[in-house]
Amino acid sequence: MAVSAPVLVAGLLLAAYLLGSLSGSLILGRLIGVDIRKSGSGNAGGTNALRTRGWRFALGVVAIDVGKGVLAALLPLAVPLESAPVWPLQAACGMAAAAGHVWPVFFGFRGGKGAGTLIGALAVVWPVASVGVVAFWLLVLFSTGYVGLSTVLAAAALVPLALLGPDGGLAGRLTLALIASGFIAFTHRDNLRRLCAGTEYRFEKVRLFARRRRAQR
Repeated sequence: MAVSAPVLVAGLLLAAYLLGSLSGSLILGRLIGVDIRKSGSGNAGGTNALRTRGWRFALGVVAIDVGKGVLAALLPLAVPLESAPVWPLQAACGMAAAAGHVWPVFFGFRGGKGAGTLIGALAVVWPVASVGVVAFWLLVLFSTGYVGLSTVLAAAALVPLALLGPDGGLAGRLTLALIASGFIAFTHRDNLRRLCAGTEYRFEKVRLFARRRRAQR
C-alpha cells in the first residue's frame, strides 16, 4: 500500500529529530565514562567538550554533530516525494535535527545548542550561506573571544545572506534564516545574559586581532 505524502514527511522529520538526538559529546563521553553535562558549563556541545576534555575529544564531537546535520538534510533525497518540494523539506529536516541535538530524546532532553548540527544542514541546503556564516563566526571570535556571541551573530548574518541565491528561492531562504537565527538566539540565551552581566567566559587565546594590536603598541 502506498504511503501518503504527509505521512512520509512526518516520518522524515521524526527520523531527522532522532538522528539529531544522537549527541556526539554524550555518545563519546559514555565510551570513556564521562558526562560533560556535569563539567564546565554543563552544556553537551563542542565548546564545553573543548574546555573540559581537550581538542581531540571536541573534534570528534564536532564531526558527529555536523555530520548528523548533513545526513538529516540529505534524508528527503532518499524518499520519492513527487508532490512535495524537496528544498523546504531538507531545510525542515535540518532544523528538526538541530532540535533533536538541543532536546535529545535519548539523553533526557538535555543536549547542546544546535549550532554545529545546523551548520551541517546548511552546508547541504544553502552552501553559500554556510561558508559566509563560518567566515563571520571566525571573524567575531578572533575579535572578541566569545564563542556564544560569535555564534548568535553568525546566525543573525543569515538574514542578509538570504539576498544571495539561488538555493531555495528568496522566500525560502529568508524563512530559514529567520527561524535558524531565532533558534540559535534562544538556545544561547544564557550566554547573552552572562555577556550582559559581564560573566561570560572568554577564550583569550583566540583573540588574534587583540593580540596583534597589543604587539604593535
